[in-house]
Amino acid sequence: MPNSNKKINAELIDLSGKTIEASYIDPNLYKEYDVKRGLRDINGEGVLVGITNISEVNSRRLIDGKKVPIDGELFYRGYNIKDIIKNQPFDFHFGFEDCAYLLLFGSLPSKKQLDEFCDILAGYRTLPKNFVRDVILKKPSRDMMNSLSRSVLSLYSYDDNPDDTSEVNCLRQCLSLIAMFPLLSVYGYNSYRYYWKGESLIIHPPKKNYSTAENILHCLRDDSSFTPLEAKLLDVALILHMEHGGGNNSTFTTHLISSSGSDTYSVIAAALGSLKGPRHGGANIKVMNMMADIREHVTDYTDEEEVGAYLKKLLHKEAFDNAGLIYGIGHAIYSLSDPRAITFKGFVEEMVHAKGYEKEYSLYQTVERIAPKIISSERKVYKGVCPNIDFYSGFVYHMLGLPVELFTPIFAIARIAGWAAHRMEEVCHHDKIMRPAYMTVAPHREYIPLSLRKEQ
Repeated sequence: MPNSNKKINAELIDLSGKTIEASYIDPNLYKEYDVKRGLRDINGEGVLVGITNISEVNSRRLIDGKKVPIDGELFYRGYNIKDIIKNQPFDFHFGFEDCAYLLLFGSLPSKKQLDEFCDILAGYRTLPKNFVRDVILKKPSRDMMNSLSRSVLSLYSYDDNPDDTSEVNCLRQCLSLIAMFPLLSVYGYNSYRYYWKGESLIIHPPKKNYSTAENILHCLRDDSSFTPLEAKLLDVALILHMEHGGGNNSTFTTHLISSSGSDTYSVIAAALGSLKGPRHGGANIKVMNMMADIREHVTDYTDEEEVGAYLKKLLHKEAFDNAGLIYGIGHAIYSLSDPRAITFKGFVEEMVHAKGYEKEYSLYQTVERIAPKIISSERKVYKGVCPNIDFYSGFVYHMLGLPVELFTPIFAIARIAGWAAHRMEEVCHHDKIMRPAYMTVAPHREYIPLSLRKEQ
């Protein structure tokens, strides 16, 4: 058997070379035929493929007929995200639920409506009988996003009406997934921690009167304890990550799969597959690892010249993962600033002082200040670059004591609210399947009978 595996591997290596050659497309053809690679033009402008009224992302404004860069703006159903968070009392930990109601139903809830909505979520915040044992614990995964995806697909089998794509049934399914995502994620990690790390297995049931953020901390921590500041910071993080327009990869996936008429569980599992990708949901982990590498190789965090020299090595593919990137700096849309990063920063500073992370934070401040200048001087950029939300989120999760394995699932716990809203938007307009055009550049060839073929 081992020899057979080696033979297969050798054959696959040879075949991979052939498929790479067959799959190669000359990059110049995209320019020649004016094809928007990645559905974006050369200036980073997204190709318009849909209409939504769920959220709005702005980085430029039309002034005197010209598109002028502005500080980034993010709106949920017309409300500026900065105003939403700024006007919430510090002791209000149900901001995520408040905004989830807004995204799903189009208006901010009254106190009575919010209480009723939280009661609905609390009612759904219970996994099917034996689900933890039979699905989550039975075959634990080393990857929490794969574990989460498998759990979501398994829930299809526990649903008495899984394929009904009517508005009311899809809403029921979406609400249940919003409520269950924290349990699926945290329990998946607890299982992983027990089976793969040899640590204790502790499963806390959720508390009905806790918010989503509070239940995450309660279910994750062995002693279930957390401070009001920790709960508030995690709640703010969930709000800032829950929605970002219809064009981001995972939300576009939600629209794409929904347009085919597929069931809610398959749609959300596909969105999770998109978010798992390091170009989308795993960026904050890259930031954390990059910053750890900087700390290992830079002696003085406050020395801008020394830090700058390391950042140039990153861009020249001479440091860290040799990818030529400074992670957490730059965004597909924002140029002058990411409103989520700016809003988050005030809460980050409060946690830094509470947890004693001033030294580490000084390094983040230095990189935030000089990285955009270095990128602009070293690279040809078509728009400005700025720190994005991922620059800080990993640092925040680290201060909260969240394991790295849960960084991307926390993103998913937040974004499921946005996916649900876009799922409902697509279900309410189920008249077209998305089918973008692809042009073919392969030449036509005459068929060759098997007996006359030669190896190529």
